[in-house]
Amino acid sequence: MNGILIVNKSKGYTSHDIVAKVKKITGEKVGHTGTLDPLATGVLPLLIGKGTLCSKYLMNHDKTYKVLLKLGIKKSTGDEEGDIIQEESVNEEFLDEEKVKTVLESFLGEQEQIPPIYSAIKVNGKKLYEYARKGQNVKIEPRRITIYDIKLLKVDKAISEIQFEVSCSKGTYIRSLCEDIAKKIGTVGYMKELQRTKVGNFVIEEAVLAEDLKEENVEEHIITIENVFNDLENIELNEKKLPLFLNGVRLSFDVKDGIYKIYNHQQFIGIGIVKEKHLKRDIILD
Repeated sequence: MNGILIVNKSKGYTSHDIVAKVKKITGEKVGHTGTLDPLATGVLPLLIGKGTLCSKYLMNHDKTYKVLLKLGIKKSTGDEEGDIIQEESVNEEFLDEEKVKTVLESFLGEQEQIPPIYSAIKVNGKKLYEYARKGQNVKIEPRRITIYDIKLLKVDKAISEIQFEVSCSKGTYIRSLCEDIAKKIGTVGYMKELQRTKVGNFVIEEAVLAEDLKEENVEEHIITIENVFNDLENIELNEKKLPLFLNGVRLSFDVKDGIYKIYNHQQFIGIGIVKEKHLKRDIILD
């Protein structure tokens, strides 16, 4: 069983919980391409068997989220789990839809973002949340991120909440984005809910709830490695070149540099990389 399984993670489960369950069901090595916090839901791509070898091609995928931002309250962790550390009134003018849209759109493009103190980023060998739990101050360096698209979905003036959708680069912290948006609106805020709806080409409509996975149905939900790389060009190897390729010999090929799907008599063999007109094996199924 080799490939990618797109799980729709429910609230309350850790990414590790999902990996452990699928590992038990499949009996295969299982990894994932990006942690979701227990309070977050949505798309969690799992790498099954030799699919784990695909991680280097999938880790940097852009992501899309649906976010619920609660205004007027600031929390220690930046999300629902934290303690309230600040409260401010939310003027009705802050929730004017056109104003909110303008604020959201101001975050489009490449920018620097300060990660939240409650995160797993390491500073001087320690994770930031370890400093936070001890009440220690630490300098957090900004990171370069990109917001590709951001749009308002709903404003609920009665309870001072904003729902928006954002597409962003790897490494973007939505908790920090929520706090920054709230500040620009004129108040404080925290991320109340988060749903990841897309990772690269993997969308929530293709995802299966972990609760629905069983030994008898898991295989039907796995995307094969061949289909994961559907957009790649193919290279057909004859009977002479195939064993050389499988043994790691670099073969001359007059094609552009890049990643290719490798076939023999239309049977998918794996993935190869061409560099400077030479093909070398990368991921082999058997």
